[in-house]
Amino acid sequence: MNVNWKESFFDEIKEKLHEFSIDIEDMCGTNFDKSKIKIICVAPGLADSVREMGRSIRDQIVMVRMDEDSSKSLDSWVEAGVVKSRSEAAALFIREGLKVRGSELEKLQDALEDVEAAKQRLRNQAKNIFGEGEAAESEAEDESDTS
Repeated sequence: MNVNWKESFFDEIKEKLHEFSIDIEDMCGTNFDKSKIKIICVAPGLADSVREMGRSIRDQIVMVRMDEDSSKSLDSWVEAGVVKSRSEAAALFIREGLKVRGSELEKLQDALEDVEAAKQRLRNQAKNIFGEGEAAESEAEDESDTS
C-alpha cells in the first residue's frame, strides 16, 4: 500500500476527529509509525449482528474464563435487553471480534493449511520409505500412545 496515501488518509481522519475534540496523538503518542496504521471499518451499530445471531444456530459450546469487568459488561447487554443471555452476548462479541480480525485469521488459517499439507507429505514419504503396512502400524501405535 502506498505510504503517502495512507498518511494522507490518516491526516484526513485526524482532522475529522479534531472537529470532535479528539486528539489521536494524545491517544497514540506523537512518535508512532503512521506507515503501520491499520484502518478497520466497523459498523456503527450491532443491530444487524444481533438479528443475525437470532437466525443462526449456535450449537458449539466454548468455555471461557474472563475478568469481572468483562463479565459485568456482558451482563449490561443482557440487562439492557439487547441480547437474551450472557452466552448470547459473548457469542455476539466473539463473532464481531473475529470479523474485525478477519485478515489476520485468514493468514493463520492459510498457515495451518500449509502445515497440514506438510504433514500429509511427511506421511506419504514415510509410506514410501517404510511401506504401506509398517507406516500404518506406526501411526496406530502413535494414536494409542496419545489415548
